[in-house]
Amino acid sequence: MLQRVEGIVLRANAYGESNVIITLLTRELGKIGVVARGAKKTNSRLASVTQLFTYGSFLIQKGSGLGTLSQGELIDSYRELRSDLVATAYASIVVELTDKAVEEKKNNPYLFELVLQLLQHMNEGADAEVLTYLFMTKMIPVLGYHPFFDQCVNCRCSANENIFVAFSVKEGGFLCQRCKRTDPYAFSVTEKSVKLMRLFYHFDVNRLGKIEVSEATKKNLQQILFSYYDEYSGIYLKSRKFLEQLKNMDNFLKTDKNSET
Repeated sequence: MLQRVEGIVLRANAYGESNVIITLLTRELGKIGVVARGAKKTNSRLASVTQLFTYGSFLIQKGSGLGTLSQGELIDSYRELRSDLVATAYASIVVELTDKAVEEKKNNPYLFELVLQLLQHMNEGADAEVLTYLFMTKMIPVLGYHPFFDQCVNCRCSANENIFVAFSVKEGGFLCQRCKRTDPYAFSVTEKSVKLMRLFYHFDVNRLGKIEVSEATKKNLQQILFSYYDEYSGIYLKSRKFLEQLKNMDNFLKTDKNSET
């Protein structure tokens, strides 16, 4: 049975000498896998629509297991995003996390729209790092976890009653001034970090405007989110390792340049 779907390429793996298996997040069917026969050939009509991040319209032959890609029409290749190596690394975290966190053939139009809009914003030059942390925050309940972002995880006071000063990965939520000693390993958080994480958790991405975040706040968000995922998700992201290698290289180049001057 042939069906046309709108989808985003989350993963592409070589299969044999000339074929590619792609994992698509589709608006109509959720996450599915399809074989693109001959897609590795230079003259293949499917080559351009089987690249990572590609947003397109796909005609697939459905089967009990992997389907077959019959046709593909490119809607957006996100060329600007691909030209920025760091932005590409963050976008890779978004699509890899989606691939590993979502079950196959479970339709989730909201998630499809979220991934689509984030890739579009990244392609338009929005801060890919901030958008990745937004996405990671929104994916926490998809994984089945519900951290305390609106109340102190210990005394249950609300964000309106007290200022949150720490985030406990162990307890799964923010701690107020009175309760911060309950977890000596809790991360200190700034007021800006608290506001952003709560905003990301509840925020409708359709209302996304320009968000400017300091490097210190980004580092704070990264510490909390990566540690939370390490503790609870059981998901290993190859793209995260690639990002860390890029950052280490960048730091090395900066240090080397400073030593020369």
